[in-house]
Amino acid sequence: MSTMTSEIAAPYAAALLSVAEAQNKLDPITENVRDLRALLQDSEDLRAFLGNPLLKADVKKGVLGRISEDFDPYTRNFLMLLVDKGRTLMLGEICDQFRALVRERNGTVLAEVTSAVELSDEQKEAIRQKVLSFADAQQVELETSTDPELIGGVIIKVGSQVIDASLRGQLRRIGLKLSPMT
Repeated sequence: MSTMTSEIAAPYAAALLSVAEAQNKLDPITENVRDLRALLQDSEDLRAFLGNPLLKADVKKGVLGRISEDFDPYTRNFLMLLVDKGRTLMLGEICDQFRALVRERNGTVLAEVTSAVELSDEQKEAIRQKVLSFADAQQVELETSTDPELIGGVIIKVGSQVIDASLRGQLRRIGLKLSPMT
């Protein structure tokens, strides 16, 4: 997302966090936002629908109402506000910024882990403990993805720090050492 989109999304994310804390609903609203973000990532149709400026607000409210019928009422009201303000296109960015604010509040770091194959629960826990040992955090949230081109191993990104323990990365480093200097 662009810087301008981030600047517009940030106050909405902060406002939702403020409501969640004031109403003592941080956990359910955080879970709603996580579920909503996952739904947006999985559905290109939903992203296109929410970003369509030609659709009337009532239509968008109807769909978001059905999607969020099991959500906390504050989350549902927030979604309706986004429709009223014409900000549904930014829903994904707002969700991401909200989750970042919650992580910051809770002393949690996000570790983005890419592996060649799906990781087992034991492997995820080992990575979580490794990140805890070098990151100044109380907790670690893992976001995992797979990339078969890694061949084996993992790449872990925490903030701006990247740990490339993939076989592809090791082969690339060996290749650089073996290539003649020009």
